[in-house]
Amino acid sequence: MKETISIINQKGGVGKSTTAHALGSGMAARGYKVLFVDLDGQGNLSQTTNADEAAYSILDVLMGKISSNDAIYTSGAVNILSYSPSLAGADTLIVEVGKEFRLKEALEPLYDFYDYIILDTPPALGILTVNALTASTGVIIPAQADIYSLQGIDQLVGTIETVRKYCNPTLAIKGILLTRYNPRTVLTRDIAEIMQYKAEELRATFYSTPIRESISIKEAQVGKVSIFQYAPKSKAAMDYENFINEVLGGCCENE
Repeated sequence: MKETISIINQKGGVGKSTTAHALGSGMAARGYKVLFVDLDGQGNLSQTTNADEAAYSILDVLMGKISSNDAIYTSGAVNILSYSPSLAGADTLIVEVGKEFRLKEALEPLYDFYDYIILDTPPALGILTVNALTASTGVIIPAQADIYSLQGIDQLVGTIETVRKYCNPTLAIKGILLTRYNPRTVLTRDIAEIMQYKAEELRATFYSTPIRESISIKEAQVGKVSIFQYAPKSKAAMDYENFINEVLGGCCENE
């Protein structure tokens, strides 16, 4: 197993689930073995991958009701540990000693079978997010070019530092990805520049390809397919392709 990557931001509406799906789908299309884990009680990733009615969920795994291997839902090339609406109450359900390590322990038997495990996290800094950070080798932060996202990154970094101290000392912030990007506004460009400095402070990558706003993303989600299947020549597909190149260590430029 190469990496377990959390796609994380406690601010909603920044394209977190979209980025998780695009990243995992793009990697799978390149021949990597990918497992999705949907920790978000809203279930957007599970719905997009047709896994929202899976027999078992990641919550069943975390509660010890079934093994992670037996809970995996497979649809075509997609392998996913699906969401449950009850994940919204995880902070009151997962309370025993060692609760921060539940996900890591559940995923360990799967490491030899996957190149990448992609975790979609909830828009909150609760026990599920801590579990995701504890289980991850790296973190990717999708963010819009606005002041609230900038403030949210500072809050998230505080949580990451705490997890590093107590649970996962090797956790790395891989990078910050700008989403729903509109290069026409001066404010957007100014905040993007500040985020680039923030990434440098964190010794993380500021991904050179922002994800431009595109109706094709929403249409692909309605059709329950990846952006690469639905509109491979769209701006969003090209942007995500370049982003994946960067994540995998390739070199890319905006097209």
